[in-house]
Amino acid sequence: MVEELKKAGVKTLKDEEWEIENGIVMKGERIYVLEGDLRREIIQLHHNTLVEGHGGRWKTAELIARNYWWSGVMKEMERYMGRCNACQRYKNQSKTPAGKLMPNAIPEKP
Repeated sequence: MVEELKKAGVKTLKDEEWEIENGIVMKGERIYVLEGDLRREIIQLHHNTLVEGHGGRWKTAELIARNYWWSGVMKEMERYMGRCNACQRYKNQSKTPAGKLMPNAIPEKP
């Protein structure tokens, strides 16, 4: 865990923030999640909920931050949602409409 935090650029660890309960590393009230497939699974479970379904960046971040912590959680979460097929199909487009189609000019010569 310490090597992973050093790679992430965490400079100082305050002893009062970290503790171990039943073999689980805790940062305050949140569980520290080691690097691996478990992080992706946590993001998937909080983003692809049946009740709310694909709640967006801020809602997913708020749900994950309630119980879990790891360095770079927002980057990893946004990377996951950038590849989410349902989010890409159904999200609102903020681009202005292209405008009306204009016919091409009719050529005078062949």
